[in-house]
Amino acid sequence: MAKEFVDKELEEEKNINTVLSDDIEFSGTLKFKTSLKIKGKFEGKIDATGHLFIGKKAVVKADVKARKVSIYGKITGNIETTESIELFSGAELTGDIKTPDLIIESGSYFNGNCTMVKNNTPIPNVEKKDIQDKKK
Repeated sequence: MAKEFVDKELEEEKNINTVLSDDIEFSGTLKFKTSLKIKGKFEGKIDATGHLFIGKKAVVKADVKARKVSIYGKITGNIETTESIELFSGAELTGDIKTPDLIIESGSYFNGNCTMVKNNTPIPNVEKKDIQDKKK
């Protein structure tokens, strides 16, 4: 039985709420709460709490704040996430990043500064009390 090759990017697209086609070019400010994939050209600012996908043929020039960013195409701008940034083979990122988790696949390009931050997961009350007790 032959095993079929499954394109990871296309497979992910089935689970993305909004996909902006590769023939779309636009500029401005994007805001969204779930997931969005850009396959065309975008210039401006992205301020989101959801998961941003940059498609293989996408060209994005924007400063980005999002929960998670997965890059297959080209993006120029600073990126700040609360969860992670992923660069897949063929991706190009030029800009500074700030994230708790960074995944860079072989064959991708990154030129900028990286600041790793701790995940802002709240400490449960029990642990906070234990920490305070130890300080005494």
